[in-house]
Amino acid sequence: GLPSVADRTNLALACFLMRGLIRKTFSVPPLGCNCSIIGDPVSQQAIVVDPGGAAERILREVRELGLTVTRILHTHAHFDHFLASGEMKNATGAALCLHEDDRELWGMLEMQCRAFGVPYVPVPPPDYWLTDEEKVPVGQVTAIALHTPGHTPGSMSFHVPEGGVVLAGDTLFRGSIGRTDLWGGDFDAIERSIRDRLYTLDDSTLVVTGHGPETEIGWEKQRNQFVRA
Repeated sequence: GLPSVADRTNLALACFLMRGLIRKTFSVPPLGCNCSIIGDPVSQQAIVVDPGGAAERILREVRELGLTVTRILHTHAHFDHFLASGEMKNATGAALCLHEDDRELWGMLEMQCRAFGVPYVPVPPPDYWLTDEEKVPVGQVTAIALHTPGHTPGSMSFHVPEGGVVLAGDTLFRGSIGRTDLWGGDFDAIERSIRDRLYTLDDSTLVVTGHGPETEIGWEKQRNQFVRA
């Protein structure tokens, strides 16, 4: 029969450990955002990407992996990708990081929550504004911040070459793309971001999407119904 979810998670973790990287990705409430922990097994430093909710669960996963969080990165400033950010910062002391073009969206958190009927959780402002192609060190591992606007003006993807993985947020999904009908959305911009920034990565690059299943760059270039290579 098929391996259990736990077995698949352990297998994935083992595979990434072999590639010199710790990665654990799991879905968090309220809207099933994929939160990722990226760690360096040597220094045991880590970044957390998109802590959308369930701060206690994220912190427990970090502890179980034996890691110390040094930065909290956000692919964009929609509420479902940063509702647990304040609790994560309070617990770890790590800096909250975002692209400055999503500054206005970050300031609209309460309004976003109201629009979706989700309880408002105050989150402090970002500590650090990321720039395009900035290298974010995680011990001996590096995450490269790529500005991939379209879903939001400040959307970012984080490419980790050591693991052959890119965390694309809500820019690219398996067989689909992120919505462009929300605040600051732009279809032409998301198309350019996918074609010019993501599709130029190696075909074998694993894509961790903002919601739903993972995919690969090569698969999307051939089969994505919205943006073909």
